[in-house]
Amino acid sequence: MFKRLKEDIEVVFEQDPAARSVLEVVLTYSGLHAIWSHRIAHWFFRRNMKFIARLISQISRFFTGIEIHPGAKIGRRLFIDHGMGVVIGETCEIGDNVTLYQGVTLGGTGKEKGKRHPTLKDNVLVASGAKVLGSITIGENSKVGAGAVVLKDVPPNATVVGIPGTVVVQDGKRIKKDLNHGDLPDPVQDRIKTMEKQIEELKKEIDQLRKERGLEIANKNL
Repeated sequence: MFKRLKEDIEVVFEQDPAARSVLEVVLTYSGLHAIWSHRIAHWFFRRNMKFIARLISQISRFFTGIEIHPGAKIGRRLFIDHGMGVVIGETCEIGDNVTLYQGVTLGGTGKEKGKRHPTLKDNVLVASGAKVLGSITIGENSKVGAGAVVLKDVPPNATVVGIPGTVVVQDGKRIKKDLNHGDLPDPVQDRIKTMEKQIEELKKEIDQLRKERGLEIANKNL
């Protein structure tokens, strides 16, 4: 157990250049607190003491801002940076050396039963605000870009960005041009543009009807 605790502290120093001392990390890093609390909650969950497990996870959520369901399976050396708003669902499976940033959701897509949350293989990185939803798999050494919404499996050694998530790099080769944050698809803006186009078409139809109506009135007057 002490070896695992030491390992958790070491990964913070490896990943966060702002970490200055062991005391600071142990006392102030909410991601570390959430992981340690989860290990306790998961121990109770596996022994069918689910109320106690949920209680521990909710207390941890209150103090850290990170919600990890006690049923989630988490490997070694998970690093949660900042952490506020991170949600990890019940049937999530997270491998070793995974990094999650603030606002990440590893969730489901509805009320389906059984395995309904993502599986993250070893060495995966999920950037801030990304949503990985459903019973999908993110392959080894893959990266999910900030703000991405991933609904399909991601192959190993890939980078996925955008809404919905699109693979732009795989095995070190660019598949399509990387998208900057300002160029990410905006479904709301796309919908507005579609509505504007439809309104313009309706205006043209109304103008045409008015012209035809005006001709009919003119012909009657003749």
